[in-house]
Amino acid sequence: MIEQIKTYDNNVLAIEVIDGFTKTDEKLCQKFFNEKLEDGFVTVNVLVKLDEMKISKSSTKAFFEDIVWILRNYKKLGHLAIVAHSKILKALVPIDNLFFSRLSKGSQERYFDISQMDEAMAFINSKDKKPETSTML
Repeated sequence: MIEQIKTYDNNVLAIEVIDGFTKTDEKLCQKFFNEKLEDGFVTVNVLVKLDEMKISKSSTKAFFEDIVWILRNYKKLGHLAIVAHSKILKALVPIDNLFFSRLSKGSQERYFDISQMDEAMAFINSKDKKPETSTML
């Protein structure tokens, strides 16, 4: 199950995965993300809090479909903050960021321990892109 941690008027989407991640959760994440794009933002900064996620209650199919969706939409993804308490994720996120930062110029993926939640929130709130509007008539 996912929940929005907090709703924002800017281009920030902050979600928490509780217990497992299912196909329904994947669709809900996409809905939240698309709503930000419909609000006029060029990119969406995403925080994903995973400290209460249980792999055994997650759908492998939903996970891989989510990865495919991300690969198709990476240019619309701004900063990505992964918040958890996991040595594995802490090691993998910097490696993933090497690819992510090359694909999406100016964007970063960073790992934050659960104790660094305020820093993670500041990180995703640091990049707010809306398309520039012309003032010429």
